[in-house]
Amino acid sequence: MLPPMTPPDVPIDLEEFRIRLEESPERAAEGISEVHAADAAAWLLDLEAEEAWPVFAALDAEHQAEILEYAEDDLRTDMVTRMSASDLGDILEELPSDEAVDVLADVEESVAEEALSSILPETADELRALSEYDADTAGGLMATEFVTVLEGDRLGDAVKAIRQQGEDAEEALDVFVVDADGRPVGFIADRVLLSQPIHTPVLEAMVEPQTISVGADQEEAAQLIDKYGLVSLGVVDAAGRLIGVVSAEDASEVFGEEAEEDLMRIVGTAAETRQTRLTVKKRVRQRLPLMGLTVLAGLLSATLLRIFLGEGEPGTEGAGSTDILRYLPLIIGLAGNVGVQSSTILVRAFATGELDATRERSVLGGEMSVGAWIGLLCGIVIAITVGGLEPGNLGLAVGVATMVSVSCAAVLGCLIPVTCRRVGIDPAIVAGPFLICLSDLAGSLIFIVVAQAILR
Repeated sequence: MLPPMTPPDVPIDLEEFRIRLEESPERAAEGISEVHAADAAAWLLDLEAEEAWPVFAALDAEHQAEILEYAEDDLRTDMVTRMSASDLGDILEELPSDEAVDVLADVEESVAEEALSSILPETADELRALSEYDADTAGGLMATEFVTVLEGDRLGDAVKAIRQQGEDAEEALDVFVVDADGRPVGFIADRVLLSQPIHTPVLEAMVEPQTISVGADQEEAAQLIDKYGLVSLGVVDAAGRLIGVVSAEDASEVFGEEAEEDLMRIVGTAAETRQTRLTVKKRVRQRLPLMGLTVLAGLLSATLLRIFLGEGEPGTEGAGSTDILRYLPLIIGLAGNVGVQSSTILVRAFATGELDATRERSVLGGEMSVGAWIGLLCGIVIAITVGGLEPGNLGLAVGVATMVSVSCAAVLGCLIPVTCRRVGIDPAIVAGPFLICLSDLAGSLIFIVVAQAILR
């Protein structure tokens, strides 16, 4: 990985960056080049692509590459797809091979080839070879920059190899020992290089290397690194030759991405982790499949209740209430799902630093809008369906009550995590069980009150 940008004695903050941005993109670029690349990437991500691009374009290739290393996928894609092939080539020469391949995957094939033709042929060949591997495999995760020595060398030769080969290596102070055919036979950690005499044969100083096949799943590679506490995991081809390395940092990113994607799937949305940065339309579209399944299950439940409990006699007291209560499980399911989705996304955003004070109002408004749209769409479907199954205005009553109760559940799902955070309570502790209970109670009450009001 490239070394992080060295911050100045008094780096600018986000507020100063926005002030400079109002003056000109060039002024903003001057300031953003002085902060850590992770901060720069986060600040650009908060801007619209049309605002972020002039700032990014005003930076030199080295700073652009540093920012892309820390950038979220959306920001990286927005920036590199606007670049010319020649500028993209300059970026590729600054990036580690694994990051460079991710950049190439974001642009059209013709642009990628033109960019590759502008860099060193051996580097271009390496990147083309890496591009052939599936992104979810060890080959797609590995970097091709690493340091090797032969079996007959000494530790002094390993130190020399680091100086010659290690400038761009993922882990510059760790060395793989290979045989004449390039197969890994040992691994030398940095502490050994620093503590042992330089005349020590590498065969005496090395430990057994841990390797994985290039086609293995990236999760398997991450698990190996975690299990054995590795700094680097060798990646070998079908012949057993060392062709790349996966670093501990790569493994950590895989674990984080997999965990967050699984969490998003559990709550019924897409595997994209930065949910608060998606448009309302996209968030609604991603969450509707789970809501559709919930609506279907709720309607089937109402049908079963009608079969076993019967219908209220028309004109008798309590008939409307009996009919309404058959659809109560539907509302509990919908309101609970919507509330849990909103609270889970906000709790995760708080924990990862994705949601700060400057974005709190806009994110809350977006999540509430998502809940309102889901309530509206589900309410319309329910009103039409129930209207075709039930007499009178019951379909309209159930549909409208659904819209109101689901929208209120979304509001609760947003307000509870925010309130907990402001009063110093961990939102993750309260937002789950407390929210489920509260959304069930509030959703049921709102549903019954609104439905009965319409029927009367």
